[in-house]
Amino acid sequence: MDAKRLTLDSGAQCYREQSRPAPAPPLVLLHGISSSAGSWAKLAEELPGYRLLAWDAPGYGESQPLATEVPTAADYAVRLEAWLAALGIERCVLVGHSLGAMMAGAYVAAYPGRVAGLVLADPAQGYGDADEARRDEVYRSRWTQLEAQGPGAFARARAPRLLREVADPADIARVEAEMHKLNLPGFIQANWMLAHDRLARYLPAALAVPALVVCGDEDRITPPEDARALASRLAVPYRDIPRAGHASYIDAPEAFARALDDFARPLFGAAEAPGKL
Repeated sequence: MDAKRLTLDSGAQCYREQSRPAPAPPLVLLHGISSSAGSWAKLAEELPGYRLLAWDAPGYGESQPLATEVPTAADYAVRLEAWLAALGIERCVLVGHSLGAMMAGAYVAAYPGRVAGLVLADPAQGYGDADEARRDEVYRSRWTQLEAQGPGAFARARAPRLLREVADPADIARVEAEMHKLNLPGFIQANWMLAHDRLARYLPAALAVPALVVCGDEDRITPPEDARALASRLAVPYRDIPRAGHASYIDAPEAFARALDDFARPLFGAAEAPGKL
């Protein structure tokens, strides 16, 4: 995936793109709290028929942080809309992983017309309904460690938790490398959003667009039972990603890609459908 950069009114927005000849349908990929656009590279190899667009969320990589120090998912959605509009994306399938699922949910709530379908992958659901002590604990649990340990030690300690119990060492290295890129100011903003916002604020029981929930069956961060409960509440299909942890698209890219393709293909119609995986 090629690294690219746009200058928006709100500042630099960086992303990775895997282009395909038109009319390859676009999949827009939103990473989680400890990751970045580069984390999708392994999955990209399994989706040859799609145009893939993966952003570095505000405050990640060289993307300009949000203006507010206390953002909601809706603030990230505003930047996402500016980026997609600048790219001329009229209709896409939006894939939000972990914290990216909250951003994707907020985007669908505000801009449903640009979204053909929504995939919530290993979704974080936020702690906005928790008591103040719990919210503060969640807010401080990650960025204070990054500040104290530095990116290298933080990444080495945390990366294995994002994958299945017996993960491929190359995948652990991949997760660690992306985590090593974390910027403290952007990471603090994202942790605030996780602790003080909630997915249910944006996604009611009835969705405006088709949706799918997927989760690694060995996810230790956002457990499968929570993802299944979310799918049930939203009345949308649920799909396990076998032998995969929280970063299910890294542990099991073939199964993850198959789930995306099965979901996305009918939404774009036969004329736009890519070649079968």
